[in-house]
Amino acid sequence: MKPITRIILFFVLASMAACTHQPQTKTYTYIDLSKFEDGIHHWNLYSRIRSGERFDTIDIVGIADNLLAYQNEDGGWPKNIDWLAKLDPDTVISDLSVHYRQSTFDNRNIFPQIEYLSAVYGQTGDEKYRAGAEKGFQYILNTEYPAGGWRGWDADVITFNDDVMTGIMYLLLDVKTNDPNYGWLKPEMHDKLLAAYERGLQVILKCQVEINGEKTAWCQQHDFNTYAPVQGRKYEHPSVTARESCDIILFLMRIEQPDSAIVEAIESSVAWLNKAKIEGYRYGDFPIEERPYHETTINFDREFVPDSTAKPVWARYYDLEKGEPFLSLIDGTIVYHLCDISFDRRVGYEWYGFWPEVVLKAYPEWKKRQ
Repeated sequence: MKPITRIILFFVLASMAACTHQPQTKTYTYIDLSKFEDGIHHWNLYSRIRSGERFDTIDIVGIADNLLAYQNEDGGWPKNIDWLAKLDPDTVISDLSVHYRQSTFDNRNIFPQIEYLSAVYGQTGDEKYRAGAEKGFQYILNTEYPAGGWRGWDADVITFNDDVMTGIMYLLLDVKTNDPNYGWLKPEMHDKLLAAYERGLQVILKCQVEINGEKTAWCQQHDFNTYAPVQGRKYEHPSVTARESCDIILFLMRIEQPDSAIVEAIESSVAWLNKAKIEGYRYGDFPIEERPYHETTINFDREFVPDSTAKPVWARYYDLEKGEPFLSLIDGTIVYHLCDISFDRRVGYEWYGFWPEVVLKAYPEWKKRQ
């Protein structure tokens, strides 16, 4: 072989070797993280642990591995974790009380992890993500009550707070409508999840509150046996609530080819929202000097004041007799003015809001489809 030929061959072989050993960089698609915002918000409020390092939002593998690191043996997850923080999970868990290490759907938890892990499995094909999602689904099945429905953190009752019921039901509706994200489900588990969905749907319809024979909307919590509105935390009285009811109505509107019971539930609850609106008052935030607030700081307060030009607003709670709006101190004492609520509770809880605007905007389009 001529010298020049040897030189050319050497460089060709060296180039091939370099290509062979060069690591392959996979590109993945961003997966929505918005459903984790509530848990991360509560982490920032209450956790004593802080981290400046966070996973990039497009690092779906790093985030998914972080989710798996916090998954409990029962298949669920503890609440109020910063899922994007680069922290040692054992250190984070050891800082929590035994009670707070438990799995719970509270603060929009568990169903987002299942959705995310399923989506990561769809992109990577890595079995550990499918297994994590499957364990999460099994947790949903194991914690469902016999007649249907799921509880939250604070009371052993059917819970609409924090999207406990609606968050799970949206996930199960995706399973029912054959979302590709869940095409990996085994037939037996798929059938069990569909049965859980049907029971949950009947629970939602049975919980709709009637006042003087007229259907209104829903309470935050309902009894598992009678479906009646019940107390949650001391300040969460039996009532009709605009906030959680809007989430329920939007869920029901997503159901294709709804039967007459679903249609009636939507029609009557939308009619109630129109009756329950409060006009002539302005609700919103106003700036204040920054002050300590739990483990962080806050620079606003909230007001509810007369203003004839303000758009309609809704209260969180309406009483079960006259349908009048009310508020509550943390000890359960009922009051009727936002100024009677302490600063921490004014800015830390949604006593008024504009949640029905989304429902009332979506309603005409839903009506056209029927």
